[in-house]
Amino acid sequence: MIGAGGCGGPRALSPVLSTSAEAHLTIGVTFDQPGLGQRLPDGSVRGFDVDVAKYVAQELRVPADGITWKQVLLADRESAITRGEVQLVVASYSITEERQQHVSFAGPYYTAGQDLLVRESEKTINGPSDLGDRRLCTVQGTTSSERVRQHHAATVRLVEYARFDMCVNALLAMQVDAVTTDDLILAGYAAKNPELLRLVGRRFSEERYGIGLRKGDDEGRQRVDEALAKMIASGAWAAALKRNFPDSEFLPAPAPHVGEN
Repeated sequence: MIGAGGCGGPRALSPVLSTSAEAHLTIGVTFDQPGLGQRLPDGSVRGFDVDVAKYVAQELRVPADGITWKQVLLADRESAITRGEVQLVVASYSITEERQQHVSFAGPYYTAGQDLLVRESEKTINGPSDLGDRRLCTVQGTTSSERVRQHHAATVRLVEYARFDMCVNALLAMQVDAVTTDDLILAGYAAKNPELLRLVGRRFSEERYGIGLRKGDDEGRQRVDEALAKMIASGAWAAALKRNFPDSEFLPAPAPHVGEN
């Protein structure tokens, strides 16, 4: 049983649990990340993040048709939660100390690593040290962007867009030389364009994906953690990962320990 909140006044209801009790949740996802969160022409969404979100919702007694999917830009994930536009964000959302000042995280449910995506014909870029004075594209408001600013700003020309599909289009159009973000995101784009793009395959960070929810919603976080642990133990987590990233050349990370954030 979930215990009552601390003393000092009435406890605010968990936005996650109060809306799930009504068999409805609004969940923020990306619409432009193949393999993770992508909106299809028929209006449906699919991807590993989507499958994780559906499993969590099911454990909270919310059926698939009780979910409202809301697109969130990566730079707007905290604000979507704090403004109450969504109850959960499942969108390749790395757990960081800075973000934990504004939102709470359940998870992690995956451990990614920052990598590089280049054109298949590009043979001289095989890691961050090969970037030189190249044009490197990433998305505003991401940990990838911040890491480039902190560690590579003196050696690369940083180009930033609002979405990763814009970076990938720029790469294909030869307007930039590489795209950087988490390997799981880049693997989705590489799989979509296998004859044109390749994942370098040299991680240079650790990104623990969490599910974002309102700051201080400990009850909701506990219930989401329980759902994630069950998904991993049941085999549904591995099945979802394999279904969305079937390329045998890409080896996903093993399941993380939920609750270590």
